[in-house]
Amino acid sequence: MIEAIGLTKQYGSKRAVDDLSFTVQPGLVTGFLGPNGSGKSTTMRLILGLDAPTAGTVTVAGRRYRDFPAPLHEVGALLEARSLHPGRTAYRHLLALAQTHGIPRSRVDELVDLVGLHDVANKRAGKFSLGMGQRLGIAVALLGDPQTLLLDEPVNGLDPEGIHWIRTLLRGLAAEGRTVFISSHLMSEMALTADHLIVIGRGHLVADMSVTDFLATASGQLVRVRAPRATELAALLSDPAVHVTSDGTGSLEVSGLSSDQIGEIAAANGIALHELTPLRASLEEAFMDFTREDVEYKPQVHA
Repeated sequence: MIEAIGLTKQYGSKRAVDDLSFTVQPGLVTGFLGPNGSGKSTTMRLILGLDAPTAGTVTVAGRRYRDFPAPLHEVGALLEARSLHPGRTAYRHLLALAQTHGIPRSRVDELVDLVGLHDVANKRAGKFSLGMGQRLGIAVALLGDPQTLLLDEPVNGLDPEGIHWIRTLLRGLAAEGRTVFISSHLMSEMALTADHLIVIGRGHLVADMSVTDFLATASGQLVRVRAPRATELAALLSDPAVHVTSDGTGSLEVSGLSSDQIGEIAAANGIALHELTPLRASLEEAFMDFTREDVEYKPQVHA
């Protein structure tokens, strides 16, 4: 479990993280979202003790990261996949880390196969593509078989097969009861991978809820209805608190009533329904809605 309480980081006049409190629970994949400049990377650095907080605390499994005697066995992290000696081979890079932490060579062999680096394990890592570098960084994070994983943009540079692989891997690790905390700008992938979301903007907490609740909150009550007598149904649904739009072809979009309420009104008036579908916002739409007021870097529109 990761627990932040009142976490604050000030850089001169800039407050990168602002009184941030949240808990990342084990057994779930928790997505960490926020616009550019929102403080995500700073928060991850604070968790790992790479920066010292101006105020507040953050612990992993009840301890500060710096207090772990063998942190690689407790917390696996990927913040910058290119943090390696470019002249070393992938295998030697992993082996050097393993030997400094009492990890057997067999674990290195296991991870080389697990992350798909077997064919390039003896090539210099400095020549790797972005995707191969990511796989090596993920192998480093997994090296100590930790109970907690922090991964910043883990799918960056991966091809579709690699994205499917990391999604399956992370969900499997969470199912084992591990704490998995990942950030990504790929909303479609986060929607498929994460169970829970922590969203920040301008350094403060915007949302802390399940993906299902996050989408439902952003969507509100919006229902698509198709009916042969759509015009008649629209009149029956008319109310100051209800908004109905029609495309003129028998399809309505209704806000302010649930699908159950619409179905009951239609049934009471003998109106057949061909479709009655609650509409949900995509994760990208929901994210844009939640963080609209917290976008720090907005494109300039010129006339």
